[in-house]
Amino acid sequence: MKKLTLLTLPLLLASNLAAQVVGGDNVFEFLNLPVSPRITALGGQLISVRDDDVNLGYAAPSLLNPAMDRQLSFSHDFMLGGIAQGYVAYGHYFQPWDATLHAGLRYITYGDFDLTDETGEVLGSFDAAEYALTLGLGKQLYERLSVGANLKVVSSRLESYNAFGLLGDLSATFHDTTSRLHITLLLRHFGYQLSSYTPGNREPLPFEMQLGLSKRLEHLPFRFSIIYRYLDRWNILYDDPNSDETTFFLGEPATTGGNDFLDNLFRHFVFNGEFLFGKLDNFKVRFGYSHLRQRELTVRNLRSLAGFS
Repeated sequence: MKKLTLLTLPLLLASNLAAQVVGGDNVFEFLNLPVSPRITALGGQLISVRDDDVNLGYAAPSLLNPAMDRQLSFSHDFMLGGIAQGYVAYGHYFQPWDATLHAGLRYITYGDFDLTDETGEVLGSFDAAEYALTLGLGKQLYERLSVGANLKVVSSRLESYNAFGLLGDLSATFHDTTSRLHITLLLRHFGYQLSSYTPGNREPLPFEMQLGLSKRLEHLPFRFSIIYRYLDRWNILYDDPNSDETTFFLGEPATTGGNDFLDNLFRHFVFNGEFLFGKLDNFKVRFGYSHLRQRELTVRNLRSLAGFS
């Protein structure tokens, strides 16, 4: 009953929710979930900060650097309905290559389900889970330019249906320590689905191009980031002829003319920031905002903090 309730509730609310157009179009969508609490707090996206956080190697391999040497990270999220997801990562600097290697394993389990026939009689149970093994390498080519690549082996099991894929990431980061500026260009999750859930029915992969900028202020312990998502795709609006939306950016009333353009533009952006306190920056306050998430998760005629983290 708990499983049935969790599956039915979204259907009952469907007429009052803004629909999603990006998430759900592709196989292996779990790869887009944040891999750490830090990235979650920063709006789910962080691709242009170079420090000792080994989790950033999953997001953009060009961020891998010697400061991540022998860094180990583990996170686990408890979700509704027995769903859980997590990530384990380790970084190692190889001095002979002057390169940093990153290895990570991410997983998501969807819990147990009742296996029934067409009449609803319970015949047993089944589970579902997905995994991705990531190997990445990052290297500084020039004084202000570093590059990196990730290889991801992905496995998905949904009851008796299985799918496998081989995906990759490529990124390049420009970093200027004098101005404390970092800019990253990322090609994410390109590759090939080696086998599909049903023969001859290969699904599209969650490919995405991103451009990110981060800068730490000189006279304030604050670093901000701006990420532009879906460089490869302009229109990420959901065109619903039955929907007449009357709100725009942060719940403000919409005005006629040009709003679709602005709404679509802001859906591409994620804004976030970190306050860094202490001599070693060991106390941090983080926040983020994703307009795409705000538009897709907001219940109409109800103000909320959807999109903020």
